[in-house]
Amino acid sequence: MDRISFDDLNNNVCVLTGGAGIIGAAIAKGLAQNGIRTAILDLNEQSAKELAASIEKETGTITRAYQANVLEKESLIQAKKKINSELGKINLLINGAGGNSPKATTQIEKLGKENLNELEKSFYGLDINGFDFVFDLNFKGTLLPSMVFTTDMLELGKGVVLNISSMNSFKPLTKIPAYSAAKASVNNFTMWLAVHLAKTGIRVNAIAPGFFLTNQNRFLLVDEKTGNPTPRGQKIIANTPMERYGEVEELTGTVLFLLSDISKFITGICIPVDGGYSAFGGV
Repeated sequence: MDRISFDDLNNNVCVLTGGAGIIGAAIAKGLAQNGIRTAILDLNEQSAKELAASIEKETGTITRAYQANVLEKESLIQAKKKINSELGKINLLINGAGGNSPKATTQIEKLGKENLNELEKSFYGLDINGFDFVFDLNFKGTLLPSMVFTTDMLELGKGVVLNISSMNSFKPLTKIPAYSAAKASVNNFTMWLAVHLAKTGIRVNAIAPGFFLTNQNRFLLVDEKTGNPTPRGQKIIANTPMERYGEVEELTGTVLFLLSDISKFITGICIPVDGGYSAFGGV
């Protein structure tokens, strides 16, 4: 039996959407450390360029940055042309673009008799435009890049799509209905696309991170004035058996496993990376 390693990933070309974010940056570094030439896509071109330059300098692996909007197909097509020209055919795609917004978040967790006079702070007061933005960013922002960047994989007869889901997809959290619904849709889409593409040699899987502090959720979990955990943050720690937030670098091993031929008979699954959150009943 051949030695098990990630050597098969060396010199592969990976597109990473949302790559300039906290989670994306950690994944991009892990890819480069294993010889994967990475195209970091992000709306913030300057941040993406700075990150790519830093990673390439540290690892010696070609890493490039491209400005693209995951909700605009033509933007993705133009980015793909540049990537093909500079890096080559795309073997791997990580759909990391996503996030939540205060505009799609309720101010109260549960509606009851005691707060029926505060409907504007509940589900009934949600900004539908904010809801649409969060849902589209997370779901369509996964669907459209999959349409565009997997065409090279069809030609190659092999490739991997890895979607970044969330534990909210399995156990929706209070206050964030748009994000939870969108990530549940990502899970369903992961399974659907895995079946649709199974005979082409393209595998489609997902990971479901538990609780990691990012720019999108910090306002919910950390008191901006004191820097202490909010009551919501305290509940999260109490219900995570490891009693801490995840470190973004701790996603890398699962990401590499699913990208590599080590997992070549695995498609259509979503692996939790959550410190035991999904296994704990709260008691």
